[in-house]
Amino acid sequence: MKYRQLTKEQFEGLHEEFARFLASQNIDKKEWDELKKEKPHVAEDEMNVFSDVVWDDVLTKTAYLEHFSPNLVNLFKCEEKEIHRIVIKIEKDINVLEQEGFEWLLKNPNDEAIEFLRGSKAYQEERNVELFDLIEKGSTISKGELYEYFDRLTSNS
Repeated sequence: MKYRQLTKEQFEGLHEEFARFLASQNIDKKEWDELKKEKPHVAEDEMNVFSDVVWDDVLTKTAYLEHFSPNLVNLFKCEEKEIHRIVIKIEKDINVLEQEGFEWLLKNPNDEAIEFLRGSKAYQEERNVELFDLIEKGSTISKGELYEYFDRLTSNS
């Protein structure tokens, strides 16, 4: 397995897609119920293959990731060959996990208590595997508004 199996909630949310996936494997509902009962390892394998297909699709479409901790923000732009990162360190008693702290950051990006670090690197492993690892470590997929905002802000400095 390349990634990890989808959670029960994720499978429930994708039940129609999973049914189509099983149908593409020539497995109908009756056969699926039998597999789960009589050959749970085969059912598990089918769930793992489907999970990898879903993760690959999601990760291939992922362009931005974000990771927040109380006084540190990591913003990632995930291109095909390399990943770009903006790190925002706040040396003040501000918690960006709270609405008030997040709004303070957006309103005061030039405050002397804020340090910006930028970097880029080529992927060491397969792109999607590296993005998955970042997600497993707490990053979330985003539309990139924050990355682009701080990219513009720090490119001019």
